[in-house]
Amino acid sequence: MKKLLLAITLLFTALVSWAQGIPLLDKVQGQRVSFSYSYSLSQKGADFQEVTGGEVTVEDNAYVMEGLGIKVLSDGETRWSLDPAAREAVVETVEKEDIFTNPALFISSYRNYMDRINVNSQGRNNLDVTLTLDDETKARFVLKGITFKEKQGKSDFSMDEKSLPGDWIVTDLR
Repeated sequence: MKKLLLAITLLFTALVSWAQGIPLLDKVQGQRVSFSYSYSLSQKGADFQEVTGGEVTVEDNAYVMEGLGIKVLSDGETRWSLDPAAREAVVETVEKEDIFTNPALFISSYRNYMDRINVNSQGRNNLDVTLTLDDETKARFVLKGITFKEKQGKSDFSMDEKSLPGDWIVTDLR
């Protein structure tokens, strides 16, 4: 009986979450959003371990993401991955990205995953969610210091190769 009651409670909670969405993410449309993040993965039975963390700015399908010493800029069509320590840059055409490589996708399409998202906590400018994948791997996203601004255009999300110092190695895979 307790298990049935627990299952019904969980189902009801999931349905309420689905109907309500995540208000903080629903405010993103038409805005420029910046936040600090940490991202971790765990498989069934393992503790969460932080995999990466950094800073993100998102506007529509464009983003700048900095973490682990790497800076990634994407205007939605071209993605630049910059490694200042190695003085290397990789340029790629954005063909297919997923929510793990493009934070803009997670934010803009989170409702597609609502049946797999558990909101651990949310506040005025922070959000902690866990996404359960098909193989029961859990991806935890903790967003802090979320700020909203008016759109400013995509110029901040693109790169001019000429702006890099001459000793950088640029690998263009487009």
